[in-house]
Amino acid sequence: MNRKLILENGAVFHGEGIGSDKEIKGEVVFTTSMTGYQETLSNPSNYGQIVTWTYPLAGGYGINRDDFEALNPAAGGMVVKESAEKPSNFRSISTLNEWLKLKSIPGISGVDTRRLTLLLRKEGSLRGCITAADADTQTVVNELKNFQPSCDQVGQVSTKNAYHAPGNGHRVVLMDFGAKHSLSRQLIGQDCDMFVLPYHATADEIFSYHPDGVVLSNGPGNPEDLEQARRVVQSLIGKVPIFGIGLGYQLLALACGANVVKMHTGHRGSNHPVKNLAKNKVDITYQNHGYVVETDSLQETDLEVTHVHINDGTPEGVSHRAHPAFGVQFYPEGAPGPEDTVELFDDFIEMMETYNNQNQPIKGMER
Repeated sequence: MNRKLILENGAVFHGEGIGSDKEIKGEVVFTTSMTGYQETLSNPSNYGQIVTWTYPLAGGYGINRDDFEALNPAAGGMVVKESAEKPSNFRSISTLNEWLKLKSIPGISGVDTRRLTLLLRKEGSLRGCITAADADTQTVVNELKNFQPSCDQVGQVSTKNAYHAPGNGHRVVLMDFGAKHSLSRQLIGQDCDMFVLPYHATADEIFSYHPDGVVLSNGPGNPEDLEQARRVVQSLIGKVPIFGIGLGYQLLALACGANVVKMHTGHRGSNHPVKNLAKNKVDITYQNHGYVVETDSLQETDLEVTHVHINDGTPEGVSHRAHPAFGVQFYPEGAPGPEDTVELFDDFIEMMETYNNQNQPIKGMER
């Protein structure tokens, strides 16, 4: 079935429909990952977005049962040059097209993704619509100009109820703003006794679990929409070790007085070079974000920059000068992509051990 992608600026891209045949509107973004379409489409940070692949082929290794980053995929749609009809991989259990249909995710293949990506790089991320080939372009453009993405994206992907993943190590509260499964796997792999709480959990609820540390997860959307979460993070600083990732890192920065601004196109892909300033080395990272901490705004805070993006110089990590709290914009657990920075989880474990050995009191707790 022929379909088309219409952008708010009037640009039209024709192709063949894959996945669901429903119409979808959302922010059109691009990722430079060569693999990992299964992880990307199921990453809650992509909630409602129409993701374009710069790599020309997707679906070559099919869909497997193990690499999902959420139970219910959050991406709005998919745009690709070519969708493989016959995957080749011993783990494959279905084709990409079959899985997209099963999960009601619309897609379009046969698109000139090079031209689309160049357009997005020039004009920035745009609102778009995957629709029927005979849809009236001007009508859709008018609808897109009035279309506003949800301000409650985190609420759509966060867990509704707290749950426990038992372990024998440090007790960690994971604040779920749209956490990837790989983040939970990494903490469980560190033998953490993990409690996962909804994004709207209060500080008192967090402390009621007597945590040794708190992890602020990744998630979608604008962190400034999460004013309650910002205040909670602010109240945690200095009382318990904190590790923020992605959106969680941005919330940590906001809680310390920094600003977060929307990027022109964002960082999305598994090949982003980041310099660790303390170790004077460059790591290749997986990233997926459209907002960034404003560099100048950090100067009046108690945060120091620990990581910098090589390509554009934007801050990719911060550490609190006085309290046990740090965060990074990228995903240290990878999935998809490299695990160059996975040792950051060891740093967090060490931070909890150091803090606990000092026997510092945590508000509302007997220690």
